[in-house]
Amino acid sequence: MSDFLSPLGFRRVKVIALAVSDLDRANRFYGQQLALLPAYEGTEQVGWWLDQVILMLKSDWDTPTTTPNPRVTIETDHALATQDALRSRGITIADEVQLYDGFHVGSFLDSEGNKLWFCSR
Repeated sequence: MSDFLSPLGFRRVKVIALAVSDLDRANRFYGQQLALLPAYEGTEQVGWWLDQVILMLKSDWDTPTTTPNPRVTIETDHALATQDALRSRGITIADEVQLYDGFHVGSFLDSEGNKLWFCSR
């Protein structure tokens, strides 16, 4: 990553927030099925780590959707292996991995019906 700063000071994505209808179920999904590490602000858990980005779950937002704007895409080491691992955990694959412009891209649904994308080179 370069040391370039945008003229407005933008540096990186820090937080992605997703609507959830059942916060307990969603936390189990991200913590147990996806095995993400919890992200804390002080002593309060505020979400789940995706590298240096916090994935926040918001139960006071509108209904979850399979067509979110913006779209969340998670980089993986090997998309086909990720797809197999997701399936082995009982996670619904929404879009089978396909090759697009040199990237292998697929998607899955979280416990609330949000569609999350994943990709690798």
